[in-house]
Amino acid sequence: MMIADAARYTVAALVVLALGFALGFRPDGGPLGIVVAVGLLLVFCFSLSWVWMVLGLKAQTPETVMQMSMTVLFPLTFASNVFVDPSTMPGWAQVIVDVNPITHLTTASRALMHGTSAGSSIVWVLLWSAALVAIFAPLTMRLYNDER
Repeated sequence: MMIADAARYTVAALVVLALGFALGFRPDGGPLGIVVAVGLLLVFCFSLSWVWMVLGLKAQTPETVMQMSMTVLFPLTFASNVFVDPSTMPGWAQVIVDVNPITHLTTASRALMHGTSAGSSIVWVLLWSAALVAIFAPLTMRLYNDER
């Protein structure tokens, strides 16, 4: 399951990159920046997959898992810096955006692809990823063993 998720995320990243190149995106970070940005994205996706595994073990149907995952991802994505510059938001919204892991992932990926410093954002993404794995991997294993 996790290998299939990694393959799906890799293909999705390559499709987005190909479309970006076709539309004229030229990253200043070069091939290394692209590879590191995609690698960071895959690390975060891997850690998030553990959350979906827990949901999959608890839910009754695949549709329920899909609905629950969208319920989590939708607000996380829109409460980040993916679509809107946080400096244009009210102060209370900026606080939410600043602690959102999607914001850190977006900032780090953009910086890596543009060849600028991404140090603290990379650290935050790795910390969020480690926390998700530390919490949800053991929980997944416990739920899986209880199901058997």
